Amino acid sequence: MVTEQQARESLEGVLVPGVMRSLGELNLIREVAISDRRVKIAVASAALGSGAQDWIKTKTKEVLAKLPEVNEVEVEFAEAKPAELNKIDHIIAVMSGKGGVGKSLVASLAAIALKRQGYEVGILDTDITGSSIPKMFGITTRPSGSESGILPVLSRSGIVVMSINLLLPREDDAVIWRGPLIDKVITQFWERVLWGKLDYLIVDLPPGTAEAPLTVMQTLPVSGVIIVFTPQDLTTMVVRKAVNMVQKMDKPVLGVVENMAYLYVPEIGKKLEIFGRSRGEEMAQVAQAPLLGQLPIDPELAKLCDEGNIERYDTGIIGNLGQSLSQAMSAKTG
Repeated sequence: MVTEQQARESLEGVLVPGVMRSLGELNLIREVAISDRRVKIAVASAALGSGAQDWIKTKTKEVLAKLPEVNEVEVEFAEAKPAELNKIDHIIAVMSGKGGVGKSLVASLAAIALKRQGYEVGILDTDITGSSIPKMFGITTRPSGSESGILPVLSRSGIVVMSINLLLPREDDAVIWRGPLIDKVITQFWERVLWGKLDYLIVDLPPGTAEAPLTVMQTLPVSGVIIVFTPQDLTTMVVRKAVNMVQKMDKPVLGVVENMAYLYVPEIGKKLEIFGRSRGEEMAQVAQAPLLGQLPIDPELAKLCDEGNIERYDTGIIGNLGQSLSQAMSAKTG
């Protein structure tokens, strides 16, 4: 007789339309019952429109009917909210005390680094008025879903992404909202988006320490925070502000990342500190957390971001960032 494990493994081939992740990856399988060569599957209907449900029902029956000793397959849908289904092991917020330091870039590279290590990763873009994540990943597909929830969009390398820019008529439309509305959208992105099972969710915070970052810290079960800065005279004050906020919210600082740390000139084999001397180790001491990485000014990376091909960036920097981040998470949780 077929086992429940065999049934669940076969359902990994049933990909949900719109997001192209399996029923198991989205944690939609609620129950598997097997008796007398009959398999009954209960699937959560969260974020699934009628067309998606029909397709899943047909495909599920087709897949399970191929298993040995299965004569009948029954599929039923059960109501559920995305928040009840989401199972996310670690939520990492990426923040900066001021804008323009490359916070979204670091969030994107962190997600790519973790994905290359084999983890299931998502990015939640909560920088509502300055969203740039979809542009860097070349994502223009609108999220699908239903009245019960929203399905995020899958990037080329398999990172699930949700951003306000994916819901706007045009990517350059301005979001002119007051704080309470922005807070509501951030909360809904957390509660109504079907993330499913993820090892890591990277949250790109708005710059500063005001209302929107506060909403994220209070609403989401943040596992840790990465603080991004650049080597300038204001760095110490800005980083201290960010650290103070994180500490007051009782969240751990996983580490700091120095962006635009240097420009490497291969013709002369030297690193030029365009914005002044590196403050990486100094800021790590301020944050009482490790220096996770120092990112250079890289014209190739800038070009890939402009083209929507950030996932093609392939240097040792990404590997080092991923390893440092994994070690920092292990140290905080272990």
